Amino acid sequence: MYTFSSKLKTFSFILMAVGLLGIGYGFYTAPKDIKEVEQLLAAENHGGHGAIKHEVSVANESHVVGEDSKVAKVSEEAEHSEHLNHVLHQLQNKPWAALYVACIFFLLISMGTLAFYAIQQVAQAGWSPVLFRVMQGITSYLPVASILFFILLVLSGLHFNHLFVWMSEGVTDPKSANFDEIIAGKSGYLNFPFWIVRAAIFLLGWNLYRYYSRKNCLAQDEADDNLNYKKNFKISAAFLVFFIVSESIMSWDWIMSIDPHWFSTLFGWYVFASFFVSGITMIAMVTLYLKSKGYLEYVNTSHIHDLAKFMFGISVFWTYLWFSQFMLIWYADIPEEITYFVTRIQVYNLPFFGAVAMNFLFPLLILINTDFKRITWVVVMAGIVILLGHYVDFFNMIMPGTVGDQWFIGVSEIASVLFFAGLFIFVVFTTLTKAPLLAKRNPFIEESKHFHY
Repeated sequence: MYTFSSKLKTFSFILMAVGLLGIGYGFYTAPKDIKEVEQLLAAENHGGHGAIKHEVSVANESHVVGEDSKVAKVSEEAEHSEHLNHVLHQLQNKPWAALYVACIFFLLISMGTLAFYAIQQVAQAGWSPVLFRVMQGITSYLPVASILFFILLVLSGLHFNHLFVWMSEGVTDPKSANFDEIIAGKSGYLNFPFWIVRAAIFLLGWNLYRYYSRKNCLAQDEADDNLNYKKNFKISAAFLVFFIVSESIMSWDWIMSIDPHWFSTLFGWYVFASFFVSGITMIAMVTLYLKSKGYLEYVNTSHIHDLAKFMFGISVFWTYLWFSQFMLIWYADIPEEITYFVTRIQVYNLPFFGAVAMNFLFPLLILINTDFKRITWVVVMAGIVILLGHYVDFFNMIMPGTVGDQWFIGVSEIASVLFFAGLFIFVVFTTLTKAPLLAKRNPFIEESKHFHY
């Protein structure tokens, strides 16, 4: 049985405490009204540089005379007021968006692990059963993450933030100044009641599979036959069908709808590849940690090699999808599609191309070598970069539509990651203490124990 070390537990508490303080600081320092925004912009203009970008130039009134000057001044003031209000929403969104990115990232890491676990069950893989308890430990974070994420979604629907522009007041009302014809055309699908019901169904479905698959796996340890294993095979097959559909819709609802004017037919696969490789990477990281502490005696370099192969292979798959989505949209040059990438290349240049380097070039150069896949420190180094790289990937998907050009990696972003990382560590390693780390009655456990490649 695994024992949760006091050092690791204390570390997780420290991460959560520091994260909560930073999250609170982010919300506390966010501007409350337009007057504060004006002060920030004035200070930024005086400094001449920094994170806040003031893009409205003040017209020179000497160029207009008579009645025209009055019209120009009114128009200028209206434009300036509208800009200030827009910047206010972006800066108020920043701590919310940072929280949202970190919350969905760790939620989907556990989902990626759950999908990988289900695939192993359906494929009746002989190499992986010695890792099942690790996978179940990681997926135990899913219920906690689901509750927190669902609360975030509800708060968005109650207008505590402006993360989803299609939820704005009057956006589907032709008589409103906020009317948006494109969003109004999608209102049959993008409306809060239908949207939150879909979210509840997806989260509930995923958690039900996680609960029953673990329950059956634990029951199999004490059984005299393979009935529980067969049950897991059937529910895993059904879950994967549900997962394929729900994952695509989830990516549209929770990420793509942040930019409701834009769409991509590849987006569901793209998001899947990102969190799937993150989940597999997390399995490798937790496995290597437990192995270093003297646990998982039957896990050998061949198991690590196979996990590293998946890390490498899905990283290449992610890159294929990244390039396919980017190249086709860029080449077609359709205005409502290309604006998505123009914004990210011009305003998010470093994280946009940095994600490609971290998620493709680094894994390619490090993990393409077969021998390197068996070396612990190499796999750990590659894993850290992959996880950071896919956090940046989610950052790129969510931040431009929520904070625009008012982005920077600050207290809110770092604190949100620290809090959810601490919570993730605490939940996962607490779960690992509740059952033996070996699924001893799995029909393929002996094959897995003696797996060599």
